Amino acid sequence: MNKVDVPKIAIIGGSGLEDPSILEIPIDIEVQTPYGKTSSTFKTGKINGVEVAILSRHGRDHSITPTQVNNRANMWAIKKLGCTHILATSACGSLREEIKRGDMVFPDQFIDFTRHRETTFFNSFENGELNHTPMADPFNEDLRSRLIKTAGELNLSFHPTGTTITIEGPRFSTRAESNMFRMWGAD
Repeated sequence: MNKVDVPKIAIIGGSGLEDPSILEIPIDIEVQTPYGKTSSTFKTGKINGVEVAILSRHGRDHSITPTQVNNRANMWAIKKLGCTHILATSACGSLREEIKRGDMVFPDQFIDFTRHRETTFFNSFENGELNHTPMADPFNEDLRSRLIKTAGELNLSFHPTGTTITIEGPRFSTRAESNMFRMWGAD
């Protein structure tokens, strides 16, 4: 990778990533968006020389429920900051016995089973312009490959593929719903 190819990484996560000591020269940045407030300010700095912007998905005080996370504001702000890649961490349950607690899963597909969240930036077609978002392969294959390779080199317990399903939190699914999700192919 030459200097031009060095990514600026956005990390969307929770409490463990809010420790500013993981960043070289940490700075808090607030980004104004046309979609309202982001979940938190961004903690920016460098990790091993790579520019990083960290966002707390549920707010630094963990006060934002999953359905109330303003994903459009968060994504708009990440792009505005010039980030080229996003690493989003999530601690969630498994629908498969072979996926154990603590295993890392690098999803290659997702199912969006939410009903109350804004899922697009294109709520209207202005000036007759149609904006459809291709989602056949929703995750960046180059980034996934790098993460999978590194997990293998570090001898971590991981699964190179998986389908994640998003439901309206903070409510968990019923047993019947979990069985249905499993039949749909969710992991």
